[in-house]
Amino acid sequence: MMKAKAVWALGAMSGTSLDGVDAALVKTDGERIHAFGRTAYRSYSDTERGVIRAALGRWPGEAGVGEAAEVVETAHAGLLSTLAGETEVVGFHGQTLAHDPGGRGTHQAGDGAVLAEVLGLPVVWDFRSTDVEMGGQGAPLAPFFHFACAKWIGATQPLAFLNLGGVGNLTWLDPTAPAPDAPGACLAFDTGPANAPVNDLMQARRGLALDEGGALAAGGKPDEAVVARFLDHRYFRRMPPKSLDRNDFHGLLAAVEHLADADAAATLTAAAAAAVARGAEHFPAPVSRLLVTGGGRHNETLMAMLARLMDCPVEPVEAAGLDGDMLEAQAFAHLAVRVMRGLPTSCATTTGVAAAVGGGRVSRPDAAASATG
Repeated sequence: MMKAKAVWALGAMSGTSLDGVDAALVKTDGERIHAFGRTAYRSYSDTERGVIRAALGRWPGEAGVGEAAEVVETAHAGLLSTLAGETEVVGFHGQTLAHDPGGRGTHQAGDGAVLAEVLGLPVVWDFRSTDVEMGGQGAPLAPFFHFACAKWIGATQPLAFLNLGGVGNLTWLDPTAPAPDAPGACLAFDTGPANAPVNDLMQARRGLALDEGGALAAGGKPDEAVVARFLDHRYFRRMPPKSLDRNDFHGLLAAVEHLADADAAATLTAAAAAAVARGAEHFPAPVSRLLVTGGGRHNETLMAMLARLMDCPVEPVEAAGLDGDMLEAQAFAHLAVRVMRGLPTSCATTTGVAAAVGGGRVSRPDAAASATG
């Protein structure tokens, strides 16, 4: 088990937006952030993205999953090797292909043991399975890092972090609490679809990866009836913690089939914003600010919609001196150190797990030394 000291950790994240792989260095003891280091990014090619997309919703052993895992491992190995000389441990999230807590479990493509051999470093991976096995949602997992970030920026009042990836998730937190798993410290949950439906729409209709800056949506008019039906989904009636799979709202694309491109994009964007506002109704106390991370913060139309719906300032995390492109990769660097130290990575108010639990499997360069953390 790692001693309680600050070390440089390297985290990697490949999100549900399927854009590529983020990597980031963080100096942390698993409790406090001591410094942020270099970052790197590798986009998926159209071919690679197509291989992963074809495997979405599938489980180990099913068609296309092995090919997707190979793409994920190859992309990560190439990127992480550029920073491997600056770290003691790697946190590897993998690519989520399927997520069914309470059912078949959770499935992230990519084998940490392969990366450990390539990089010559211990790799912490499979962060979600233990949480799910113990009755949790297995997501979101960034809240404990968000708590450390709130301490880092010197926050003294409740605030919230909003990650706008393929799926959106919120973390409400009280930075005056002593630890992220302390009573009243954190509440976290997925809000609903965020970038994924718009990205899928743009790919299907225009052969583009995303609605850059929300430009297409800005020229359209949301279909309020579609948004209202969307908000009637049973997911919004569930109390948090709760989580989603990327495809849980697959019917949303069909609901905008009749709309012109701009109106369809505007409707899907409005749905993402409305889901966040609905989620904010669960906050234990009002927040002083909403800090937005993930690719969605670059969508000016989405950010404007959020600003109209929320009762607090809505700002990109850069306003607090953080890196919104790399926050999730940084989170898995921080969580990797927590796993190595035997500290919890989730708790009842972040994933719904029965008790605070530490997830993650540790693979070392010598495969015989692999263990479960």
